[in-house]
Amino acid sequence: MKQTDLRVGIIATGWIAEKAALTIQHMEGVTCHAVASRTFEKADAFARKWGIAHAYGSYSELLDAEDIDLVYVGTPHSHHFDVTMEAIQKGKPCLVEKAFMANYDQSLAVVKAAREQKVFLAEAIWTRYQPVVNTIREIIKSGRLGELRLLTGSIGYSMGDKPRIMRADLCGGALLDLGVYGINFVRMFCDAKIEQIESQCMKSDTGMDLTNTISWRMEGGIMANIQSSACCVNDNQGTICGTEGYLIVDNINNPQSVKIYKRDRVFVEEIKVPQQITGYEYQFLACKNAINNGLTETPYMPLDETLYIMKLMDDLRFKWGVHYPMDKR
Repeated sequence: MKQTDLRVGIIATGWIAEKAALTIQHMEGVTCHAVASRTFEKADAFARKWGIAHAYGSYSELLDAEDIDLVYVGTPHSHHFDVTMEAIQKGKPCLVEKAFMANYDQSLAVVKAAREQKVFLAEAIWTRYQPVVNTIREIIKSGRLGELRLLTGSIGYSMGDKPRIMRADLCGGALLDLGVYGINFVRMFCDAKIEQIESQCMKSDTGMDLTNTISWRMEGGIMANIQSSACCVNDNQGTICGTEGYLIVDNINNPQSVKIYKRDRVFVEEIKVPQQITGYEYQFLACKNAINNGLTETPYMPLDETLYIMKLMDDLRFKWGVHYPMDKR
């Protein structure tokens, strides 16, 4: 480890923490320095597997360590609030997995605390940090698609048997787990003011949304259609359509290519995404750059945008009658 490496402490040892550890293992300038679990045995096994120097049997122990430059919160989003708030109070910069928190109220409280303490905070919605985002923005800006008129994002996995989808206490449902990608896809490329939203969902026996559709109308005559499902597989594609052409993004959950078409659906060009470790590396690099430059948030995913999306998802859930124990309404 070099003296200038960003020393990351991972909170939790689930599959998403595994992906973070795998990514960091192959990065330069970023080191997985510590891991914490609710038991030392789990943390120690994780540390041995990934060659991590320090293992802690509680989250608080890691947050008390002085040699951590960034805390990566990889617990289920139902458990983000307490550990993130503790980290901020202890002055630890945080990168928090999506969905950022259980709801808007928790998100607002955490953001206010970070801003008051002047502590770095960011949401780990990894697609926001990938280089292909700027590629697509440049295509739109160039006018190759003409004037934007429609954006669509669809994502689906057959995972309705998973507790994190079915249980209210784990903030279940397709929206916070999957739909957040579709919402971010649209918002990354068109943040025009939303004038009207229509939506509906199909719920599980436990009251969680399993499949949902969201349609909104924006200023300037632009529409967006988003679908997410935790009980069926689909193509995970995104489209951006204009008056002169359109593009298709292969996999809004981790874009691999962008295909551009002009009028009459004539294929023009395919842009391949550069080889990556997992795609997670870009969010860690963005955090390192922000922290090194004295910033308290990253321009790739501003905290105000995180709050906007959390409020939007609250409004959708409450309309559907999908509630979590930590909701105030």
